Amino acid sequence: MSKFRKKGGSGDAPGINTASLPDIVFMLLFFFMVATRMREVTLQVKVTKPGATQSVKIASEDRNKIISVYVGQPTKANLYGSAPRMQLNDVIADVKDVGPFVLEEMNRLPEADRKKAFVSIKADEEISTGIITDIKEALRDVDALKIQYGTRKTAVLY
Repeated sequence: MSKFRKKGGSGDAPGINTASLPDIVFMLLFFFMVATRMREVTLQVKVTKPGATQSVKIASEDRNKIISVYVGQPTKANLYGSAPRMQLNDVIADVKDVGPFVLEEMNRLPEADRKKAFVSIKADEEISTGIITDIKEALRDVDALKIQYGTRKTAVLY
């Protein structure tokens, strides 16, 4: 006779406790809601960035100091025509609107970041340089002299 006996029963493993599962799901949901950054601008112009052999990636702490100007062919040609257009935030605009737009965006930034802010021109590779020159002159008029051009990295061809 043995001193240790198995208790009568079917020998099934006890069920898994799922009481804390909703807490874990809501913690994950909250984390992704806080950590995810949504796209702020819906592009209304087609922008294929020109290639570059050397480029510098913008630091993550500087991304909130960028004022973006998009230049390209409108995606809705029946509404805006087929000529190259400029987009400021979600609005199709003209070159005369660049200066006031940049000043308004700089005023939204904290005082310490205003001098560090820069304008990012993201233009389609098929756009003529005349439009870019007009934008640069409008930026010069409002003393926005820090300009960055959006490019895609390409292989070095020797």
